[in-house]
Amino acid sequence: MPEHERQNRAALGGPRLLLRRLREAMAEPVSAQARLDKIVVHIASNMVAEVCSLYVLRSDGRLELFATEGLNREAVHLTTMRTGEGLVGLIAETAEPLALSDAQAHPAFSYKPETGEEIYLSFLGVPVLRGGNTLGVLVVQNRARRSYSEEEVEALQTTAMLLAEMVASGELQSIVRPGDQIALRRPLSLEGAPVADGIGLGHVVLHEPRVIVKQIVAEDLGREESRLTESIEAVRANIERLIEIGDDAGAGEHRDVLEAVRMFVNDRGWLRRLTEAVRSGLTAEAAVERVQNDTRAKLQRSTDPYLRDRLHDLDDLANRLLHQLTGQSFVAEHDDLPENAIIVARNMGPAALLEYDRKKVRGLVLEDGGPSSHVAIIARALGIPAVGDVPNITDLVEAGDSIIVDGSTGAVQVRPQPDVESAYGEKARLRARRQEQYRDLRDTPAVTKDGVAVDLHMNAGLLIDLAHVDEAGAVSIGLFRTELQFMVAPQFPRMNAQLALYKAVMDALPDRPVTFRTLDIGGDKVLPYMATYEEENPALGWRAIRIGLDRPGLLRSQLRAMLRAGAGRELRIMFPMIAQVSEFDAAKEIVERELAHQKLHGYELPTELKLGVMVEVPSVLWQIEEFLERVDFLSVGSNDLMQYLFAADRDNQRVAARFDPLAPAMLRALQHVAKKANAAGKSLTLCGEIGGRPLEAMALIALGYRGLSMSASSIGPVKAMLLALDAQDVTNYVNELLERRDGCETLRPSLMAYAESKGVPL
Repeated sequence: MPEHERQNRAALGGPRLLLRRLREAMAEPVSAQARLDKIVVHIASNMVAEVCSLYVLRSDGRLELFATEGLNREAVHLTTMRTGEGLVGLIAETAEPLALSDAQAHPAFSYKPETGEEIYLSFLGVPVLRGGNTLGVLVVQNRARRSYSEEEVEALQTTAMLLAEMVASGELQSIVRPGDQIALRRPLSLEGAPVADGIGLGHVVLHEPRVIVKQIVAEDLGREESRLTESIEAVRANIERLIEIGDDAGAGEHRDVLEAVRMFVNDRGWLRRLTEAVRSGLTAEAAVERVQNDTRAKLQRSTDPYLRDRLHDLDDLANRLLHQLTGQSFVAEHDDLPENAIIVARNMGPAALLEYDRKKVRGLVLEDGGPSSHVAIIARALGIPAVGDVPNITDLVEAGDSIIVDGSTGAVQVRPQPDVESAYGEKARLRARRQEQYRDLRDTPAVTKDGVAVDLHMNAGLLIDLAHVDEAGAVSIGLFRTELQFMVAPQFPRMNAQLALYKAVMDALPDRPVTFRTLDIGGDKVLPYMATYEEENPALGWRAIRIGLDRPGLLRSQLRAMLRAGAGRELRIMFPMIAQVSEFDAAKEIVERELAHQKLHGYELPTELKLGVMVEVPSVLWQIEEFLERVDFLSVGSNDLMQYLFAADRDNQRVAARFDPLAPAMLRALQHVAKKANAAGKSLTLCGEIGGRPLEAMALIALGYRGLSMSASSIGPVKAMLLALDAQDVTNYVNELLERRDGCETLRPSLMAYAESKGVPL
């Protein structure tokens, strides 16, 4: 038998035996270095190789030789190379295996004299991967020219999975040189989008816990292949069921996501790779992890944005399959929540966050989901610091990792150094002292230095919000988002359920008015149990009042619940997304018909009923006089108004930050509304996010706004600002800036300089 065939057969003869020996070595009560030394000896013997070496990626981006059989032992922990340097660095950079019969002829070959590897010609190296991220490189070498077979490459990749488990455990940190760290456990400073203000220090709880594959070696290949097939069929059937439910307007996930997952679960190439991985000796779970690791590594390094977008779909599919195989819960067990939990999720719905014990949750980090997402609204209502749009966060953390969330800046610190943790701890204590100072202002009237009173209202949407009204010293609920009840409910809330909520809200605030906004769904607010319609641009499509007027039964049931809840009291109702006068007239007509219905059936009516509209569609700016003749009040929705004014999708990170709410165009539009409303003697508030930011609130006061509605946590900082403000002086200053025609993009620098010069706290 030729020598190369003998070597191939020997290498393939015992991959399962090798994995068992490695398992035994990993369980021995010896030092990490001694364990590694034994492991590379076993691998070299099994692969019939003169050399086996393990390189581990450090936090500084260099690969360090951690163990070797065959090369000079003195080179261990001394030989290092950059990612991309030499053959080992090339494997780490590309995350793909490399097999060469003459390594020294390869253009990337880099000679390290201290290792003594110049006598070895054949080279086989594979990346050590976890979650698609490179943790190190495993190499075998032979003196003679040798062509490594596909089966040998597969065997070494399988072995690398076991080493990835060892690296991920953190055990190797004990043998790194002082001052160095392995890459997996290195501190990370990440940036996302601020979602909910506050600072949270705690430990990672993965919303969808990662399945840890403990059994890698298959005992019965036939059984593992059957398990894999059965689980794929179960996942496939479940996805089809969810799509079918969605088509019937029942409970289900977003169709686009499910369609993408369905495409992959039926992909023949993906299924073939899974089957081949099982037949190589892996358990079904290990096969899924192996294929997903390889696929994720390739997609992460792809420059094609479409392929990179498919990463989440493949992750979702692999996650579903692993949970199906293991029978583990798809979401975290809430009973096992630590006292200082930071929830980390790719994305999550608003109802999911409400299921966690609020007393134990210190923060929230999302891979997908920005400030205007539904879960963001819930996080702000619960007072949970949150950061969104943090790339790849679910694969960069492990359950139990220490983590810090700064919801005010969007910073996320993973496995922070002690000095960083100490600094954030001090920042959190300082914030707590400031909040105490703001609480001391609770009963202080919100009046500027020159005697201008400004009403500070609170935005709400859930019963849990109401406890904050007294704490913050809010004048009233300036915006009650009724859609949140629909978003967190498993099915469409009936009229009696809506009545119970609205009555509970009004009973909780007997001496303060509440402004209810009718259902604002559609666009980015999709109800899971309601049929959705494919639209080219949902933000400009069928949403809010447009749905209410086209489905009058939906609007009537909501108005009927509000009218009954407001019996014997003042009731304020406003309609969202109004674009023309006729829409308000049509909505008002439905209200009047419901009032007649109430009278006919002997129900007590509200003592006073006030109807208003949200100013958020630019067309309203040029019909403002007609609206003011009809409505009792106006409320500016600055989030949508700005989105439509600049034609910039607020959920699109490429353009959302491109335009500033303190741009002259936006301020002039807001000033126009304020002048007309004040001249007509009609009540005017602003309930968008800018009302809760001290600098923007200062500008709004200068424009003539005397009512601002915001989150409870924003009332204190805004009140502290206006108590130090001279309203007339800032009005004169802003008017002067707006009269200029110099084409500046924003007044922010000028307003910040003004506040600093006048001692106005921001």
